[in-house]
Amino acid sequence: MGLIVPQLDLVSRTLIFDPPLTDEEFEAFCAESDYRIERTKEGVIEMNPPVGLTTGSGESEINRQLGNWWTTHKRGKVLGSSAGFNLPDKSMRSPDAAWISPGRLAGLTAEDRKHFVYRCPDFVVELRSPSDKSLKKLQEKMESWIANGALLGWLIDPDQRRVFVYQPGEPVWEATGPSLAAASPVDGFVMDLESVWECYRD
Repeated sequence: MGLIVPQLDLVSRTLIFDPPLTDEEFEAFCAESDYRIERTKEGVIEMNPPVGLTTGSGESEINRQLGNWWTTHKRGKVLGSSAGFNLPDKSMRSPDAAWISPGRLAGLTAEDRKHFVYRCPDFVVELRSPSDKSLKKLQEKMESWIANGALLGWLIDPDQRRVFVYQPGEPVWEATGPSLAAASPVDGFVMDLESVWECYRD
C-alpha cells in the first residue's frame, strides 16, 4: 500500500500508519490479520489477540441469549464480535455482541453489508477479558459507543460478577443480580447472568 509504519508498540498492541489508512485500506488490513482489530477516532490501530476458551465461552453464551431474544421478535440484526462498525467519530469498533434496528439498517445496499458499515448499533455488549487490563479504558470505550449513537450498552465484568449499564443522558449504574432486564431498544431481553458466570467456573 506504499505506507510506512512510524510507530509499533507491541506492549499495548497498537499500530500507527503515516499517512493514515483510508477506510478501504484499513478493512483490507483487517482481512489479512489474525488479530481482532479496532481503530480509535485518532487513527490508532488496536490489535487484540484471539480470546481464550473461557472468554470465548462467555461471548458465545451472551450471543446465544441475544439470539434467542431475536427469534421472538425477528427484527433487525444480532451481530457477534467479528462485525465492524465505522462510527461518526471516524473510529471503527467491534463489540462482543450487538443488535441493530431495522431503521438503522435502512439504506444499506447488499454491497454495503459485505463491509464495515457506516452505522452504530442500537445495543452493544462488551465482555471484559484477561487481556483487558484497564477497566477504565473499557469504560471509555462504552462512553464512546453512547456518544456515537448507541441507545444502550452493557459492560460485563465477569471477574467481579457485575455489569455496568450505559444509556444516553443517564448516569452509569451497576447490576449485580442473577439476571438483568434490558430497556429500550431491546425491550423484553433479559440476560441470565448466572449462565454467563457459569462459563467462568472450572
